Amino acid sequence: MKIFLDTNVMVSAYTARGICADLLRYILAEHELLTGEVNLLELRRVLKDRFHASVEISETIEAELRDETIIPKPAKPSPIPIRDPDDRWVLASAVDGQADLFVTGDQDLLAVADQAPIAIVDPRGCWDRLRQ
Repeated sequence: MKIFLDTNVMVSAYTARGICADLLRYILAEHELLTGEVNLLELRRVLKDRFHASVEISETIEAELRDETIIPKPAKPSPIPIRDPDDRWVLASAVDGQADLFVTGDQDLLAVADQAPIAIVDPRGCWDRLRQ
């Protein structure tokens, strides 16, 4: 299964113990991990600004993720109206990557799940689907 992780899920996976960390490990072992160039830019910023991560740590995380499938920035954002316009680029990345699941903790993205052409779930929803 092709699973696209949003930035907030990756940040949680790399900075805390819990479901996101477990989910990342499981996806890497059993499925195809996808994320987007737009997510990697945001990941670098969040790690630096919120977590004060060193350049070396950020580069190590990015290198690990670049061993997986990285979707280039789409030609245009998703047409679905989302409160944060940046999220339209993230959703377009997941769609361009033909993800089976788009995993996010972002409530704005979860709110438009019924309008999206792919399944959008929170980390627990992804875990439950994968472990069935």
